[in-house]
Amino acid sequence: MGLPYRSYSSDNLSRYGHRVFRVGIDAGFTCPNRCRSKDGSGCIYCDSQGARAAYLRTQESSYRHDSEFVDCIDLLSVIPPQNQGNDEKNLLIINKQDIVNQIERGTEFIGRRYRTDHFAAYLQSFSNTFAPCEKLKELYDFIVSVRRWEGLIISTRPDCIDESKLDLIASYRETCGEVCIELGLQSGNDEILKRMNRGHDVACLLKASKAVKEHGIGLCLHVLTGFPGEGRAELDQTISVINQVHPDAVKIHNLNVAAGTRLYDEFLEGEVTTPCLTRHVENVIHILRRIPSDIVIERLMCETPNHRLASPRLFPDKNRFLRKLESTMVERGFVQGDLCQGL
Repeated sequence: MGLPYRSYSSDNLSRYGHRVFRVGIDAGFTCPNRCRSKDGSGCIYCDSQGARAAYLRTQESSYRHDSEFVDCIDLLSVIPPQNQGNDEKNLLIINKQDIVNQIERGTEFIGRRYRTDHFAAYLQSFSNTFAPCEKLKELYDFIVSVRRWEGLIISTRPDCIDESKLDLIASYRETCGEVCIELGLQSGNDEILKRMNRGHDVACLLKASKAVKEHGIGLCLHVLTGFPGEGRAELDQTISVINQVHPDAVKIHNLNVAAGTRLYDEFLEGEVTTPCLTRHVENVIHILRRIPSDIVIERLMCETPNHRLASPRLFPDKNRFLRKLESTMVERGFVQGDLCQGL
């Protein structure tokens, strides 16, 4: 019996006959939202790593998955906050040797772990279109030249793309085949986006998504559930945006509180709680049943390293969470999209 939702791995197998593994690359970008924040912190939940792949955080190599929480911001800082008022012209410095080292480290680690040679380049950390188009072309051209890729995935913000950048990204379909942009929706409610200090509204996300799809580029939306102020009505607004956009894929994250974030400061003051296992399972099921069955589900939970995770401390690992989610959906007879019609 198959999964009750369309997973990334099953989609890979049906389309290509094999799984394609993403190699995370930190190309040295920052984020426009950090630049315009007075303290350089950007989104309230974002830490200094900017979603950097675990195998690239070599300064944290002494920590295990089950390590205790470490309340030490200096230990976690890799990219210093940018000064207010900086723009994209001077912020990206391309370190080609470092990028090669990252690719080699990533392909070796993933290849050994999964016994594979099928890789996609994944520009993962911060906003990977936050530079002039000519500089982006230099960077993307170099990454594409390093090895044969079976995809190019670029993570960025909806307020950080334009027609020339999309034209450039679309051109890599000739060499990489699959080309995809990941945009942070996070919430379909503008008040929650303000609370997150996202720096954009839902209308900006809708405009950017339309432009991405018009250029024939694959689109994945990121969603964050369990943020303070989010109830069923607000979650339904997020679902409505997903259905309006109808992306190729979504990533669903439960709220995590990481060290070194402004959200962590509020957590210490007792202003923030994070969803437990049961609550997040119910949130995910609520979303899955109300979005089209052809949308690929690339992620279903956040995986902040344990030593940086202040809350939730008792949340299970990925495998246990997925078993709980899948068994609950099967027991109840639920599948992705079974409540989507008419929404």
